[in-house]
This record gives sequence, structure tokens and C-alpha cells, in this order.
Amino acid sequence: MATIATEPRSAEQTAERLLHASAEHWFDPLTAIDWDAPLAPDRGCMPAHRVSLFGTELWDRMSSEQRLDLSRHEIASLAGVGIWLETILLQMLARHIYDRDPRTRHVQYALTEIADECRHSVMFARMIEKLGCPNYRPQGLAHALGRLMKTVSAGPEIFAAALIAEEILDRMQREGMADASLQPLVREVSRIHVVEEARHVRYAREALIRVMPRLGPLQRERVRFATAASACVISSQLIHPGVYAAVGLDPTEARRAAATNPHHRATLAWAAERLAAFFTEVGVLGGPSTALWRRAGLLS
Repeated sequence: MATIATEPRSAEQTAERLLHASAEHWFDPLTAIDWDAPLAPDRGCMPAHRVSLFGTELWDRMSSEQRLDLSRHEIASLAGVGIWLETILLQMLARHIYDRDPRTRHVQYALTEIADECRHSVMFARMIEKLGCPNYRPQGLAHALGRLMKTVSAGPEIFAAALIAEEILDRMQREGMADASLQPLVREVSRIHVVEEARHVRYAREALIRVMPRLGPLQRERVRFATAASACVISSQLIHPGVYAAVGLDPTEARRAAATNPHHRATLAWAAERLAAFFTEVGVLGGPSTALWRRAGLLS
């Protein structure tokens, strides 16, 4: 099935529809989620086969309690990366509309998305706190590159970076929210995020559908390289090394086991599968920078 609409809507048509959808289906996580409800005992926070060490010798040596704890810390790490990426995205969107006419629906929807991302970040922060986990956030070079990306990214690079952040987490959350064996809190956070992120994905996808055919060869390669570089940085930060120490594992040994774990690499490629197909179709993925996607483990 084709990913691209044969006649993409104008920016105003897309934004008008998304504004109506936002008015009908939005959530205040502070009131939509029962934050006082106790966590369910003996329930994980992500499917076992998505935990980074699943299938390794190290996983086989871990107790059931350690495995559940690792899933709890890994979902907190993903949420921390989500906050980091949403903070970058809302700044990129604010720059994108800075010189544009606020009377347009395109700008009004961008402002609506910024508000959504602020609520999502609060929701993720509350979940991390409720799970009793540390603040797992990118540090060092990745943190600095995020600051650079939110400052210099422009045009299609903004929407491509947004899709990397949104679609990889979205695929994991869609699976998790349907898994009745997981923590109800995590499933509800995932459900809310999936509903609202669907609008953000549509906004970014249709922007790329409109813009990419207008680019010349050099501009297209620039977007491809910038997007591939973003993909490498983001994929490397999804699981913070501190999650392994938190459950009593040696971080160096565990990171090495995860990096060489075919199950973990298959999960990364699975999470990026739909995104990679769309990027290939619109021309964001292709050429020499494809090697960076493979290095990031985001292609099968």
C-alpha cells in the first residue's frame, strides 16, 4: 500500500483538519490519569521481548524480579528520551513559525502541537517519578548535539527529526498499550500519547510530502545526511547505561550484551520499519547516508 497521497493536501487543509481533531480528542494528563493509584505488583512495564537484554546469557542469569525492574527502568529511559526530544521539537516548531502569519491554520496547529508536547513531557515526568526511577536523560555529546539540532534545523529537517522521535516511540507504545500483562499506568500513558501523536505524525508527514519534491539534489542530500545523523544520535540514547546498574548489573558488560543482542537490534529495526519505508518513499532516506541508518541499527 502506498504511503504517499497522490494529491497531498495543502498546509492549510491539513492544519484545519488537525485542529478539529485536537479539539475533539485531547487529554490533560494531570486529571486523565489516576496518579494516586498504586502500581500493580509483579507486572512489567514493557513486553519482555522488547527489553534490551532479552535472549542473552545475561538475561538467563537474571531473576524474575531483576527482569521486571529492568523493564521499569528501560521504560523510564525511553520516557526521559521522549522529554528530551519533545523539548527539542517544541523549540524547532517555535522557530519554524516565528516569521509566519499567526492567522493561518498552519501556524495555529503548530502552536497546538507545542501545547501537546508540553503536556506529554509533564506526563512522562510524572510517570518516571511514579515508577521510582532516576532522571535518565542524554548527557555529554548527545545533549550538546540536541542543543545544536534545535538551533539550526530548518524546513524539512525539522519535520524529519520530529518523525524519528515520534514514530519510533509510537510503535513501541502501540504494542505496549495493547498488552494487558503490563502496568496499567504505563499502558494509559502510552494510549494518551499514541492518540495525540497520531496528529503530529500526520502534520510532519504531509509537510515532507509537500516539500521534498521541490528540493534540488544537493538540498536533498543535506536533508538525508542531517536526518541520518539525528537517527544515529537518537537510537544511541534510547537505553541509558544507568538502567543496568540500577538493577545490579555491570553496566559495561550489559551494554556490550545489548549492543550485540540480535533481539535488541531486531526491536530497533522493527520500531523504525514504517518510518524507514516512508522516508525512502519521499526521498529522505537514500544515498550514501543510508549507511548511517544501518549503523544505528534502524534498518533490517
